Amino acid sequence: MENSEKQKKILIIDDEENMRHMLKTMLTRYGYAICTAKDGAEGLAAITSQQFDFILCDVKMPQMNGMEFLKAGRERLLSATVIMMSAYGSIDMAIEAMKLGAYDFISKPFKNEEIRLTIKKAEERERLKKENIELKERIRRVGGSLSFGNMVGRSPAIQAVFSMALKVARFDSTVLITGESGTGKELVAQGIHRESDRRSGPMVPVNCASIPENLLESELFGHVKGAFTGADRDKKGLFEVAEEGTLFLDEIGDIPVSLQPKLLRVLQESEIRPVGGGKSKAVNVRVVAATSKDLEREMASGHFREDLFYRLNVVPIALPPLRHRPEDIPLLCQFFITRFNETLGSGIKNISSAAMAALMRHDWPGNIRELENAIERAIVLADGTTLEFENFVFGKAGTTNPDLQGSSYEGFSLKAAKSELEDKMIRKALAATGGNRTHAANMLEISHPSLLSKMKLYGID
Repeated sequence: MENSEKQKKILIIDDEENMRHMLKTMLTRYGYAICTAKDGAEGLAAITSQQFDFILCDVKMPQMNGMEFLKAGRERLLSATVIMMSAYGSIDMAIEAMKLGAYDFISKPFKNEEIRLTIKKAEERERLKKENIELKERIRRVGGSLSFGNMVGRSPAIQAVFSMALKVARFDSTVLITGESGTGKELVAQGIHRESDRRSGPMVPVNCASIPENLLESELFGHVKGAFTGADRDKKGLFEVAEEGTLFLDEIGDIPVSLQPKLLRVLQESEIRPVGGGKSKAVNVRVVAATSKDLEREMASGHFREDLFYRLNVVPIALPPLRHRPEDIPLLCQFFITRFNETLGSGIKNISSAAMAALMRHDWPGNIRELENAIERAIVLADGTTLEFENFVFGKAGTTNPDLQGSSYEGFSLKAAKSELEDKMIRKALAATGGNRTHAANMLEISHPSLLSKMKLYGID
């Protein structure tokens, strides 16, 4: 065990003196600080007076056995990882121990290496938990108010989206969210719901493009028994399911023209009429819609009703593509690393500068969804705790996206390659900020005078 870290403390609770001695000798040799107790009561006194990183506890002991120790010490164990030991172990006993807070269960007799590996595994789990907490704290410090629901971003473009979404969340106005596929339209809708007075009600999403035209009306408004073949009972529609909550109509641009007047009526009257039903029902639902289509073009071609568009477009929110806000990429990468460290059990700490530069250069046609997938693949392919340039695979399996190959310069001059990259990055930063040189300089992490000098050098207006 390396001495660079704080020495870990282990409490051994076992009524057999030989077992306590053997474990203490072995674990001391591996660099742990060891305390011992002969039963649960003595172990309880030990955890009351001091803290331990790990506890090895026998199950069958006099006075207070291991299970009783777990129950009595639950509130005092704090962050200690408990590993139970028993010569009379069973699956039921192991499950019960886990329910009481134990991390693992080892059957006696065991090999010395088995104990060591179990503790190492527990140490790794604790290390990952600590790193994930630190990563979350870094996101909190860096992001702070730079988040909305499950979205993060510091760019002026996405901050404007967060501000608008937060304002509209307080009202019941219909919202139309537009943006390319993968930009996070559903996440904005979820954030609006969570920030609204309807947060205690359901958030019901429906993808209008994924439901066949002949079933969509029934899905939205419900049907009565006998309305059509197979309708053997009354069924609530999603408007009723979302009562007192929010209905998210994703891909609203794909809703059939024949169904659009009925949806318009619901939005205007707050009433639905189930398929085959003769009476209308009042509904109390907030509608948030989203589309990746250009609805004005759809209206011009006759595929979308103008009156429905204006009824949906009360509060429009346009999500910018990721290529227009590259300054958000580092924060998003950190966000996804934290998430995947938890779900994949990985221990990634950062991304190399070469990899980050490549990620910043990429156009991300799949937007945030593509970036998320890229980070997950890179974590799976990574060998260490840093994501390297070669870990990022795009396009066809086994190939690296040409856009991530760096400069197109084919010579050997580092100076020329650097100049080409600087020219490209400055132009991209200026485009992302709408020509705001101050913001562009901040994105590029150079001074404003330095930016002006380089713009003059590269002939950038």
